[in-house]
Amino acid sequence: MVRDVSFGENVTYVEPVNLYGCAIGDNTFIGPFVEIQANVRIGNSCKVQSHTFICELVEIGDDCFISHGVMFVNDLFSKGKPAGGNKELWKSTQIGNHVSIGSNATILPVMICDHAVIGAGAVVTRDIYKPGVYAGNPAKKIRDL
Repeated sequence: MVRDVSFGENVTYVEPVNLYGCAIGDNTFIGPFVEIQANVRIGNSCKVQSHTFICELVEIGDDCFISHGVMFVNDLFSKGKPAGGNKELWKSTQIGNHVSIGSNATILPVMICDHAVIGAGAVVTRDIYKPGVYAGNPAKKIRDL
């Protein structure tokens, strides 16, 4: 399903996908089995690989690579249970420019600075302010770029 999407120029997506109420920048590729929900913005020249889920309130900068099976989360179960339709409890995520996120990483509501690499399987639970390579659960900086 593709509904109410603002596409930039030269966007490619491979069906089946669920794209609705989002904005996708120029020269961006969206692989199959991807869901991008409402109020998401993906920048220019990005690549989002298959089986990735990008929930509401996520903003991804330019020149980013989101690998296979990456999961974004906007509900921290702050009341001890899912927020459901109570969007006031949801939190936003900001991904900078030139960020690469490895397969099966989980990104909680955080800010990730420009020029960061998130390793495969990492769980990002805190804001990342300095460029570098981050891995593990919870993700920690393992080296400079």
